Parts: sequence; structure tokens; C-alpha cells
Amino acid sequence: MPTAYSRCFDPTGARYGVPTYPWRMAPDGYATRRQLRTHGLRPGGQPVAAQVMIVNRRHGTPRVAYLYRVDLAKPVRPMTSRKWGALALAMLARRTCPRCRVVYSFCLSTRYGICGLCIAAEEQRAA
Repeated sequence: MPTAYSRCFDPTGARYGVPTYPWRMAPDGYATRRQLRTHGLRPGGQPVAAQVMIVNRRHGTPRVAYLYRVDLAKPVRPMTSRKWGALALAMLARRTCPRCRVVYSFCLSTRYGICGLCIAAEEQRAA
């Protein structure tokens, strides 16, 4: 086994505290939060059952993704009307320029926090 895989392979959990597998080599029955979500499931309060690890060869730091048991996962709670309303207001705030109050059909960049027209006007004032 190469050294990168040997650092990541700990099925008993003796080294890291939880069973650890190399990237894409986890046994069936485990899934990440994102994989559970695609199946309409959530962890449902269960503890982390295992983890997958990949070692960055350039920096030597490992990246970890936690795994949960699929058989203990619960279905995702349905969205209520209040949650839909809160989400709509949050998206409206992301699409509204705080300086000129124009609502766009896309989310504004978080780098500047204002629309392109306001950025151009600000650059003209600075010049």
C-alpha cells in the first residue's frame, strides 16, 4: 500500500478515533451529508460513524469528510411556509444593491457588496 493510503487506512479507529478509509474506498452503508441529502435523508442526530481522508501531497495536510450510517438516517423535514418566506427574503436581500436599492435577477458579488453600476460610479469619483 502506498504511504498516502496507509496514512488514511484505519478501519478499526485506533489511530484517529473513528474508522478511517482512503478517499472513495469507504464500505457500503456509509454516506456524507451531501450524499444523504441527494437521497432525501439527513443524519438525524447520529454521531459520526466513520470518515474518509485524502492527503494533499503538496502541503501534507489531510482533508476529511465525515460519514454517517444510511440505515440510521432520517427523512429530511419538509419546508414550511415560514421557511419558504424566510428563504425568499434572504434571496431578495442578496439580489438588492444596498446603495442604489435596485433589485437584480442575479445575486450580487460578495467581494464588493454593491452592483456594477455603483462600482463604476465609485471608481469615477475616485479618479
